[in-house]
Amino acid sequence: MDIRGSICALVTPFAADGSLDLPAFARLLDQQLAGGTQALVVAGSTGEAHMLEQDEFERLLAFAVDHVGGRVPVIAGTGEAGTARTVAQTRRAAALGADAALVVAPYYVRPTQEGLRRHFLEVAEHGGLPVVLYNVPTRTGCDLLPETVAQLREHPAILGVKEAVATGERIGALAELARADFVYLSGDDGTAGKAMLAGAAGTVSVVANLVPQAFRALCDAATAGDQAATGCAHDRLDPLVQALNCAPNPIAVKAMLPALGLGSACPRLPLLELPDGPDRARLREALAALASLAAVA
Repeated sequence: MDIRGSICALVTPFAADGSLDLPAFARLLDQQLAGGTQALVVAGSTGEAHMLEQDEFERLLAFAVDHVGGRVPVIAGTGEAGTARTVAQTRRAAALGADAALVVAPYYVRPTQEGLRRHFLEVAEHGGLPVVLYNVPTRTGCDLLPETVAQLREHPAILGVKEAVATGERIGALAELARADFVYLSGDDGTAGKAMLAGAAGTVSVVANLVPQAFRALCDAATAGDQAATGCAHDRLDPLVQALNCAPNPIAVKAMLPALGLGSACPRLPLLELPDGPDRARLREALAALASLAAVA
């Protein structure tokens, strides 16, 4: 399976009454496909996976699989704090037609490296889907180290890793692990260009929800090794990427959905909608500036 390039970590749109807004989700999917997004993550952390009921997860994923119709891979976020629960959720995703599973390191319980290794091997062996490992220590409280990733990449059902640690040392270490049958994907929009120039095969992006074409341009330039074009694409995107850092993801990205006709700005509790004020104004300005640049181009 070819999972690389511009990959969007989709938000989950909610209606005014808090229910799933599947018509808005359809518009989001169509926008992504038209903008050149090369794979889609459903019910990841950006998609508020842990605020979804089980039946909502299943409806959302089934809807995406049907709507996309095989045009790009659909990757389901299936990671849970426990191994048995993660295996079960991955099996559900397989039954619903997902192409792969994005499996975050178990959160809150703080496993050892050996615990992480055995956890991911269980999911790879029994989950029924190809697995992309996902390391995001700021959210999980544990760090899947490169040496553990090096062991896990030998399993034929483990396709790659999404790495959100954005230091130069970590980027270099993961880039060294990449090979034809194991992809390294960046999980940080701010350093995506740098990671892909170093050897990452693509990026799982938040900002792509709002500007899929601009993010695809960055990915194309960086994966082709074009440093000048990567720098230009990064500079265009960076004001919006930085503006999105004003609140925990996905609060800020959802604040811009109404302007694009992609649903309400409301996340689910315990997350709160971004209030009116300087942060919203900065987001609007950055998004408008990118739209202006696209119109000129």
